Amino acid sequence: MKKLFKGFAVAAVLSVSAGAALNAHADTAALDKILEQVKKDRISEGKINKQREQEFLSARADKKALHNKAKRQLAAEKARGEQLKKQYAQNEITLAEKEQALENAKGTLGEMFGVVRRAASETIGSIEASLVSAEKPGREVVLRSLAEAKKLPTTRELEELWIALQTEMTESAKVSKFDAEVAQLDGATSMMQVTRIGNFNLVSDQGYLIYHPETKQIQPLGRQPEGHITASAEDLISAASGSYSGFYLDPTRGSILRLNTQKATVEDRFHQGGTVGYVIAVLLVIGFLIGFVRLAALTVIGGKMKSQLKNTDTPSDKNPLGRILKVYIDNKNQDVENLELKLDEAIMKETPSIEAGINIIKIFAAIAPLLGLLGTVVGMIETFQQITLFGTGDPKIMAGSISMALVTTALGLIAALPLIFLHAVVHSRSKSIVHVLEEQSAGIIAAHAEKEKA
Repeated sequence: MKKLFKGFAVAAVLSVSAGAALNAHADTAALDKILEQVKKDRISEGKINKQREQEFLSARADKKALHNKAKRQLAAEKARGEQLKKQYAQNEITLAEKEQALENAKGTLGEMFGVVRRAASETIGSIEASLVSAEKPGREVVLRSLAEAKKLPTTRELEELWIALQTEMTESAKVSKFDAEVAQLDGATSMMQVTRIGNFNLVSDQGYLIYHPETKQIQPLGRQPEGHITASAEDLISAASGSYSGFYLDPTRGSILRLNTQKATVEDRFHQGGTVGYVIAVLLVIGFLIGFVRLAALTVIGGKMKSQLKNTDTPSDKNPLGRILKVYIDNKNQDVENLELKLDEAIMKETPSIEAGINIIKIFAAIAPLLGLLGTVVGMIETFQQITLFGTGDPKIMAGSISMALVTTALGLIAALPLIFLHAVVHSRSKSIVHVLEEQSAGIIAAHAEKEKA
């Protein structure tokens, strides 16, 4: 490229020079200069080509030396490869001989190795899930190394396996107290004293606890069991060393306690009754309020009438008997028939106030079972609708409607029974008061009749 450029440059110079010569009328001096320049350029071009040829020959010699060196290295590596191949074959033979010698040396120890590995593997899961690990963590590390070992266990490792199994058996028969970090349901953690009952349950001041082997955390139950069960846990915690205390033990190591958290409470059952259940509850509350108010009022009236019976000469307007006696005093001069009519009229005036509200209790007691039956019908209608839409493949879909059907019936009966009993008590109290009024009225009429005959 450089040579070509120089040729173009020379041609350009020649053309320029030729033009100049023509323009200067063949200036010979300029032509001589151009000729000299062309000769010089040819000499320098030859030098450059010679230098490039020398550089190429030098590089060729270096490349040949590198090629010979690579050949020698290839030959050496091939020889080394053959040597390694022979050595590998010999090592295979030696390894097979050593393995055979090892098997011969192990003898019956090989069976022991398998037993130890199997025992360690089977024990890891039970120890990790054991409640003893909540108090004594890290016992599964040695067992895991034994289960994954590729060589015969040492005497110390066998002793560690023995100690791990013996510790699990011994601690499973103990009631132990220890301090541990308990993860609360809100995410916070706190240190507290935990009581471990063998390998069955953990309890504390918060009630029953659950141990999670995956996270190695102790956590309270989402919902504690009934009060008498948690009370037994409190008695156990406060019991002195060496004493005995009754305790509700979960033999499934927490499975029953976890299922207990899913069991519906009385409040949950009540809410399953839905709108009908709420109406029944309102009727029960109103009926009880009316019943207790009327029972209290009749008790007060009965007390006042007892006081009036002790002092019949001075009747009072603040009790029914006093008002009856006052009617007699105001109509002493009447004949027996008129007096009897007056007293009957007075008793009839007092009766509505005495028996007020009693029939409402009776009506509520009769309505409550009917509302329960209504809820049952509604629940069964919803059940059949769900069967129509989703089929009978999943019983949980129908469980809500069936619960409503049964709960409302139970609520209706629960409301009706105490209302009937309350109605009977209030009605009996009112009848006793009316009976006293009628008895006193009959006595007054009899006494008045005797006076007239006399």
